[in-house]
Amino acid sequence: MGTVRFQKPTAAFVAASWAALIIGAIVYLLGLWNAAMQLNEKGYYFTILMYGLFSAVSLQKTVRDRLEGISVTGIYFGLCWVSLLLSVGLLAVGLFNATLAPSEKGFYAMAFLLSLFGAVAVQKNVRDIAAYKAENPLADDIAATE
Repeated sequence: MGTVRFQKPTAAFVAASWAALIIGAIVYLLGLWNAAMQLNEKGYYFTILMYGLFSAVSLQKTVRDRLEGISVTGIYFGLCWVSLLLSVGLLAVGLFNATLAPSEKGFYAMAFLLSLFGAVAVQKNVRDIAAYKAENPLADDIAATE
C-alpha cells in the first residue's frame, strides 16, 4: 500500500464549515432563547445540542483514527455511533411530543442537523490541516514568500 498524501482543504471549504457550525448553533440557541418554553424544556434541548455536537465530533475522530491506522476500540467506536443516534433520536422524540408549530419543529431539526454537519466538517478540516502541516512543514513558509 502506498504512502498517504494529505491535501490541505481550501479556504472556502474551511470557511463554509465554520459558518455551518456557528450559524447552526447560534440560530438553534437563539430559537431556544426566544422560545415560550419552560426553563427545563430549554435545558433539555440545549443538552441535546451539546451531546449531539460532542458525539458527532467524537465519531468523526474515531472514523478518521481507524482510517489512519490509529487503534480505536470497538466498544468506543460503537459508543460513538450510539451516542450520535441517541442524540438525534432524543431530539426527534422531544420535537414530536412538543407543543410547537410544525414550522418551529422543522426549524429546530434543521438548525440541529446543520450544527452537526458543521462540527464534523470543522473536525475534518482541523485534522486535514494538521496532517498537511506535519507532512509539509515548510509549506506555509513557501506560500508566504511567493
